[in-house]
Amino acid sequence: MRLLLVEDDKDQRQLLAELLTDYDLVLAASVAEAQPHLGKVDMVLSDWKLGDGDGLMLLRAAQRLSQGPAFVMMTAYGTISHAVEAMRQGADDYLSKPFSRQELALTLEKVGRAQKLRQDNQRLSQALTDQNKLTEIIGQAPAMQQLQSRLARISDTDATVLIEGESGTGKELAARALHQLSRRAQKPFVAINCGAIPEALAESELFGSDKGAFTGATQAKAGKFEAASSGTLFLDEIGELPLVLQSKLLRVLQEGKVTRLGEHQERSIDVRIIAATNRDLKAEVQAGRFREDLYYRLNVVPLVLPPLRERKDDIPALCRHFLALYARRHGLSQPELSPALVGRLLSHHWPGNVRELANRMERLVLLGEDMPIAAVTPGNGDFTVSLPPGGLDWEAFERHCLDKALALNGGNKRQTARYLNLGYKALLYRLEKHGL
Repeated sequence: MRLLLVEDDKDQRQLLAELLTDYDLVLAASVAEAQPHLGKVDMVLSDWKLGDGDGLMLLRAAQRLSQGPAFVMMTAYGTISHAVEAMRQGADDYLSKPFSRQELALTLEKVGRAQKLRQDNQRLSQALTDQNKLTEIIGQAPAMQQLQSRLARISDTDATVLIEGESGTGKELAARALHQLSRRAQKPFVAINCGAIPEALAESELFGSDKGAFTGATQAKAGKFEAASSGTLFLDEIGELPLVLQSKLLRVLQEGKVTRLGEHQERSIDVRIIAATNRDLKAEVQAGRFREDLYYRLNVVPLVLPPLRERKDDIPALCRHFLALYARRHGLSQPELSPALVGRLLSHHWPGNVRELANRMERLVLLGEDMPIAAVTPGNGDFTVSLPPGGLDWEAFERHCLDKALALNGGNKRQTARYLNLGYKALLYRLEKHGL
């Protein structure tokens, strides 16, 4: 257990330090010296009278921390009122000077046991909170219940997971839930969109680069694998990764080592891999656009997120969740869902899935209205548009559709062009026209 001893008398501080050899000890002579250590220790043993203040100042500072240390106050002989005040303010115990070695040991042992119990309770509470994070993946549809069960079962393993599903179904949310419920939860969660980084920079982004490895590399840089050390690396849109990098990624996964661009030194890594894609990777393998060996290396545990149109019974619950979320976020009142609006939402095809629904609920909170959007049914090109009776601002509508399509495709312009069935240059023209 780590203990912070705060005593302004040098001789007293040294004497107490000699009695506390069983603890990982931090010494301080003043309030100013002690304060930076409050969040890094399990217990504080502080004198009441200090050169730049008193022990109560430290006690209050410790209590402002989310997980503050236990606190024992030392008071001078005849100042029992100080001890009473310290206990009233929340100290765990006190010692009245002079005290014996045995009194010191018994008091600290008792307070240490109580602190350990508090920490165990906090860890249990945090574990329950982490379990409740699965409730953010809302849905009672059979596919969603199966997903929640599988997430809970595999989260605390190091198994590689491949999450498949259309854009906007919540693949990153599922990946974050896997991380938050795992033993790696306190370590980094690093996400990278493989389709959003230029091909020329993809290798250095993933694996890192040495100084001078390419034009503009003015210093050595760690890649995403190293940044996610001991944590989780989320490779979103893995199907967009170029073939040449697929082979290098496969080698890293097989050997557990990375080599920075421009270096020969191999660096061992401890990273859990979660990949996601909105493509049919089996079809990509057959078409020669994705390595078969990499596919099987990634697809150890498959998770499939259903599109929203296949679980429309979940739409009312999702709407209530997002309305409450955005009302809190923006400090506004939560709108009511009218039967007419629910009916329109249930009849919509939801090409943008849950992300599209979330955007519409945020707009409802902010503007108090649900802007009509074209309901598109893919396959034959037919679609239905609900036009407002008062007319439509076409430029604003086009800008809105472009902005929505960009968001659905993670800002990837080429993917957005394919999604909108537009030429790439035609999309760039429209984006520039609307300042997007």
